[in-house]
Amino acid sequence: MSSAPHFWSTPFRYCRWAAVEKPALFWSVIIGGIGPVMIYPIRSLRYNVFNDPDPPAIPNTYPIPSGPRKQLTGYDDE
Repeated sequence: MSSAPHFWSTPFRYCRWAAVEKPALFWSVIIGGIGPVMIYPIRSLRYNVFNDPDPPAIPNTYPIPSGPRKQLTGYDDE
C-alpha cells in the first residue's frame, strides 16, 4: 500500500492518484473550478447565439404615490 503523493512536488501524479482513489472529491473540485471560468463564454453564447437579453432590473424601492393618503374607515382604526 503506497502513500498519497504530495501535490506540490508532483501535481499530475497526485491528480491521477486522486482520480482513482477519491473520484467524487476529484471531479467535484474539477467541475467546481470550471464553473467560474465558464461565466464569460456562456454569457456570450446566450447573447449572440440564443439572442436572450438580460431581464429588466428589479426595483430597489417602492414608488411613493403623490398626493394625500386616503383615510381608512370601517376597520376599527379610530
